Amino acid sequence: MNIYTRKQRWKLLLLIFALMISATSLWYTNKLVKRLSAEEKKKVELWAQGTRELATLPDDFGPIGFVFEVITNNNTVPVILSNEEDEIISYRNLDSLKSREQKYLVEQLAIMKEEREPIVITLPNGQHNYIYYRESTLLTQLRYYPYFQLGVIALFLLVSYLAFSASRNAEQNQVWVGMAKETAHQLGTPLSSLMAWVEYLKMKGTDASYIVEISKDVERLNVITERFSKIGSAPALKKENILTVLQHSMDYMRSRVSSKVIMELRPRVDYDLMIPINTPLFEWVIENLLKNAIDAMEGSGSVTIDVSDQQQFVYIDLCDSGKGLTKSRFKTIFKPGFTTKSRGWGLGLSLSKRIIEEYHGGQIFVRSSELNKGTDIRIVLNKSHNS
Repeated sequence: MNIYTRKQRWKLLLLIFALMISATSLWYTNKLVKRLSAEEKKKVELWAQGTRELATLPDDFGPIGFVFEVITNNNTVPVILSNEEDEIISYRNLDSLKSREQKYLVEQLAIMKEEREPIVITLPNGQHNYIYYRESTLLTQLRYYPYFQLGVIALFLLVSYLAFSASRNAEQNQVWVGMAKETAHQLGTPLSSLMAWVEYLKMKGTDASYIVEISKDVERLNVITERFSKIGSAPALKKENILTVLQHSMDYMRSRVSSKVIMELRPRVDYDLMIPINTPLFEWVIENLLKNAIDAMEGSGSVTIDVSDQQQFVYIDLCDSGKGLTKSRFKTIFKPGFTTKSRGWGLGLSLSKRIIEEYHGGQIFVRSSELNKGTDIRIVLNKSHNS
């Protein structure tokens, strides 16, 4: 299991854990809401019973303090007492300022009617009064509080994650740049020594064919050193014929792979395409893509590079006949640490993406792919981009 896969599994586990906590919180809060709602209903029913008793008491009845205490004890649940003609007789626990307006009281009565059935009070004369009520402000707040709380927690986690990711990416970039520059520095000394040895062999009259091959490898090391030295700093871009650069990269790879791998450059133009690029870095991208395509074909198949001019942009499509990708991997293959091979760090495509997007102002993405049929990776370059 590679680093990227392990990281994805940990993220999934943390997400599941967070969802479990959220679900538990909502379940428990809803349980409390139901209990409180039942208590409020009992309170309103007791209030209604007190009102009913008060309405049926004879005029010469003695002390009725207890009944009044029951009626006035409701200090939280909004209620309205009305007659059969919907005329409001009394109310409690509504907005003290707004309730001075009849319109507000009528609106509240309509809201309460929609929410639940009223409690009916039968008067001695056979007429009826109705008690309407709705949830108290406290109960409403409690009902929606978990969602507000989860929203705040989610926002906090999101901000924390973004801050942590930015900090981690900055640290990783510093490490990456430091390693690249240190590698370039370490290669510099033996490279200078090798160049001196080549000159010495020339003076000694060594077979010219040997010197040519050694010089090629020395030049290759020089290119690699230059590539690493440019990581972390904005490279200078120079207008080059992109067709020539692509052909050079394909020729280099062609001499180092099996003859069963067919490589072909297919430009859709018959003129030079001058694009501002940094040649050593851009060739690094193409070589990485070609290596991945060759690995995907397991040493046998075809790789084509189609180049088309789209006025302001140039499209470069590298297509292979390899094993292909599932759609879920279209973006993940460009992430650091992602690899399907048993060896390697999974940095080639991540580095390619950085070179194209950050240094050349372009785009690189999987245009299409089909399992066991191949993959098409597209590079988009801006013809007028300046570094």
